[in-house]
Amino acid sequence: FAPPFSSASRFRLPNCKQLTSTFDTMAFNKKQQSIEPALHKIRVTLTSRDVKSLETVCKELKAKAVEKSVPVSGPVRLPTKTLRITTRKSPCGEGTNTWDRFEMRIHKRIIDLHCAPELVKHITAIRIAAGVRVEVAVSDAHTR
Repeated sequence: FAPPFSSASRFRLPNCKQLTSTFDTMAFNKKQQSIEPALHKIRVTLTSRDVKSLETVCKELKAKAVEKSVPVSGPVRLPTKTLRITTRKSPCGEGTNTWDRFEMRIHKRIIDLHCAPELVKHITAIRIAAGVRVEVAVSDAHTR
């Protein structure tokens, strides 16, 4: 039995075994991708007026991350913000012009983690000293 057209070799389908093996590998690759945990870039920003308490929190956070074998970069020390207020000592405005100078320094540290979001709870479960403000930002590791 001959096909109705002359160039039958061009329209030949591959073997069924070849088709199933390619579909199996595609399904296997999809399973592998779904099993791998999605890594996220987690940025922890620590802010405080007291340097010692800020450094102890940074040290504990980094030690906890290293214990869980999470890649860590930081703590990055950002420039200290100095807020200054100069006021007159005299409440009524009379007398000698004497001035008070008040100053508040705000210290900031940044720690970057590359891990699954589930690990963040375990890593950040540390004692945070009073006066230390913590912000956690989670973003995709692939976006910059």
